[in-house]
Amino acid sequence: MLDKLRTEKRNENSMDLDERSTYNVLKLMNSEDHYVPSAIKQQLNHISKLVEQTIERMKKGGRLIYLGAGTSGRLGVLDAAECPPTFGVDKTLVIGLIAGGEKAFIHAVEGAEDSPSLGEADLKSISLNANDTVIGIAASGRTPYVIGGLQYANSVGSLTGSLACNINAPISTEATHPIEVNTGSEILTGSTRLKAGTAQKLVLNMISTATMIGLGKVYKNLMVDLQPTNEKLALRSQRIIMEATDTDAMTASKKLEEANGSVKVAIIMILTGKSEPEAKKSLEEANGFVKYAIQ
Repeated sequence: MLDKLRTEKRNENSMDLDERSTYNVLKLMNSEDHYVPSAIKQQLNHISKLVEQTIERMKKGGRLIYLGAGTSGRLGVLDAAECPPTFGVDKTLVIGLIAGGEKAFIHAVEGAEDSPSLGEADLKSISLNANDTVIGIAASGRTPYVIGGLQYANSVGSLTGSLACNINAPISTEATHPIEVNTGSEILTGSTRLKAGTAQKLVLNMISTATMIGLGKVYKNLMVDLQPTNEKLALRSQRIIMEATDTDAMTASKKLEEANGSVKVAIIMILTGKSEPEAKKSLEEANGFVKYAIQ
């Protein structure tokens, strides 16, 4: 069955891979990587529909859950881990599940991806519910762990999406919103951490970022929900406030302190002249959207 997958086929452009100079290996890799964005472009409508429905579920208290094995699972865990520092969300809002558990992020866990029941069990362990969105990730599109997880997610009424790098992938039939990014064969046969992995990373970036924009975590193009938990982030918070309000560093720093570290509240205070309690109330009434709170 593997020999029928495009991600497993030999790439005609790299038959002499071991005979090439380092520069020519890199040149070929760079050339092949150019196929990825155009392949993703063909799936933008599917990605958009999945994101829009994910936003609606999350407004009702749902979570975004990535489910995968190997490289696919690691990319899901990575994207989930980046959401709290970038968007100030709780670590339980976006979750990455990988076959074999956390230890599989560093070391392969033999056989974990071959178990459909393990995918179901992992979702049960986080009390999956109908407001949640589960996105199964598998470059091959046939990973049993992901298929089992998606089947269980469908059974409890969760929104389901899938991300594969082959067309007519088995996981696509299990998802309400299938995404198939046809990246083709790798220069190193079967090494789907290359083009396929790059495609998955880009699509996951799209899903999480667009979802958070839809939840009011962004003002203009600024990360206004980040948490100033260290010196670097405190300085970034100050700079964001300066950019959003066209104010000076001293004012931005002072208002950030008055706002108890909330970049959003500080911005509203500066732009509207409201006190911290008033600005906080305006933000709550605007469901977290700065653009509505300052109107």
